[in-house]
Amino acid sequence: MHAPILAPSLLAGDHANLGASARSAAEAGAPWLHLDIMDGHFVPNLTFGPEVLSALRRAGVKTFFDTHLMLAEPHRYVEPFAKAGANLISIHIEPAYDHRATLARIRELGCQNGIVLNPGTPAGSIRDLLPLVDLVLVMTVQPGFGGQPFRRDVLPKIAQLAAWRKESGLKFRLEVDGGIDLATGRECHGAGTDTFVAGTSFFKAADKTAFAAMVAAW
Repeated sequence: MHAPILAPSLLAGDHANLGASARSAAEAGAPWLHLDIMDGHFVPNLTFGPEVLSALRRAGVKTFFDTHLMLAEPHRYVEPFAKAGANLISIHIEPAYDHRATLARIRELGCQNGIVLNPGTPAGSIRDLLPLVDLVLVMTVQPGFGGQPFRRDVLPKIAQLAAWRKESGLKFRLEVDGGIDLATGRECHGAGTDTFVAGTSFFKAADKTAFAAMVAAW
């Protein structure tokens, strides 16, 4: 398994000062920053566009940008996000578009790629794509809004993906997003997760550095 990585979700940061929130995550020791991109169609919310990533880069934020496209047509937007400073771009399996071509295009643009599953989507729906990706993101809440409770019914799916990774010798990271705190994160780690998106729990933590250090120690 890969070393644990914490990816604080900027969605839970201070929207009046996103640059300060991004820097506080980096200063706490979080190696990644998770950017939730929502279009109001695939999920019932609107968040950030490519210009936010560009602005963060111009402001000197050098963190690895873990960019999660919750979009009805993600294939139309991978290039703008890559140009804006994304390091990894993950796309959902649920909408109808050419997933293989989009994953390939993300790599062509110089980014790592990822495939994402909603809580109700079975692991088998992405099994043939696993050799093509750098990361699999399992949503542990229904995407759209932060602060939702963690869904433990997703843990068997995480364990299944971890088992397939081991059996096949693949190297993709296994990420979770939704209701992740130090307690639920440990449960996911026990199932095989190595990459943890934490929003509210991280940005409201009394000691963000201690939070990041605990995740890194799993």
